[in-house]
Amino acid sequence: MSLPHAILTALLEKPSSGLELTRRFDKSIGYFWSATHQQIYRELGKLEAEGFIRTLPAAQPARGQKKSYEVLPAGRAELARWTAAPQDPKTLRDPLLLRLRAAAVVGTAGLEADLRRHLELHRRQLAEYQEIEKRDFPPDRDAPEDRLRHLVLRAGIDLETFWTQWLTHALAEFAGLPGEGRDRS
Repeated sequence: MSLPHAILTALLEKPSSGLELTRRFDKSIGYFWSATHQQIYRELGKLEAEGFIRTLPAAQPARGQKKSYEVLPAGRAELARWTAAPQDPKTLRDPLLLRLRAAAVVGTAGLEADLRRHLELHRRQLAEYQEIEKRDFPPDRDAPEDRLRHLVLRAGIDLETFWTQWLTHALAEFAGLPGEGRDRS
C-alpha cells in the first residue's frame, strides 16, 4: 500500500505530470521506495478513480497534452491517516545474505568477486548521498520539513555506511577462509 502514499507525498510537495513525477521519483523518493514508470502511471489512475487526486485543468485543450495532477482533500486525509498508523518493521530479505548462508554448504566460488562489486556499489551510493547532503542540507537549512527530509537522507547515509563497513569485514573474513573458492559439492 505504500506506493500510492509515496505518490501522494510527491504530489503534495509539487503538483506534477506523470512524466515529471517519474523523474522526481528517480531523483528522490526512488532512493528508498522504487517503482517503475508503469507502476506510477497505473497508481495515478487508481488514485484519481478513488478521488484522492485530480487532473488539473489544462490552460488550453490540446490533444496529447500531458496531464498534471494535484492532491484533493481526501488524498491529504488518506496520507495523514497512513502516516499516523503504526507499522511494524519489515524483516530484512537480502539475497546476498542468503547466498552467503548457502555458500556454507555448497562452496564460495564466485562470491568474493560479487562481495567486492557490492562494496563498490555501496561506496558509490554513499558518496552520492553525501553529495546530496552537502548540496541540499547546509547547516542553516533548519525548517521542520527540511529536517524531516534530511532525516530520511541520513537513514540512507547510515545504511550505506553500515553496508560498506559490513562488506569490508566480510571480505576480510573471506580472505581468511581455508580453501577459498573450492567447490564443496
